[in-house]
Amino acid sequence: MAEYFSNTPGSNASSLGFYITGETYIGNHGLSLALDGIEKGINDNARERAIVIHGADYVSADFIRKYGRLGRSLGCPAIPEELKKEIIETIKSGSCLFIYRPSESYMSNSQIISKIVSVKKG
Repeated sequence: MAEYFSNTPGSNASSLGFYITGETYIGNHGLSLALDGIEKGINDNARERAIVIHGADYVSADFIRKYGRLGRSLGCPAIPEELKKEIIETIKSGSCLFIYRPSESYMSNSQIISKIVSVKKG
């Protein structure tokens, strides 16, 4: 399970938070989906870092059986190869994507989460 998250170029780490899906393109992993991080200081370097959704053979039951875990990307949310077209075509061009793991740092620094909590309290 991922434990370290970063918005820093070259960190090879995932970034938590809210994203808006962008355009599709054909890249190193075939059909891929650009992501725009919308949380300043948390994931807003997604484009610069080339953080995209793509299919990967290391996201599979076979890989888990062989290695005891999922594979690791360089910060990108990877999805099973056999589902990538359906998933990417469904969420492309303006869907909201939320990448989350319990993290005190994220919860305390996200302006979006802070607004949601304020509304719930209000």
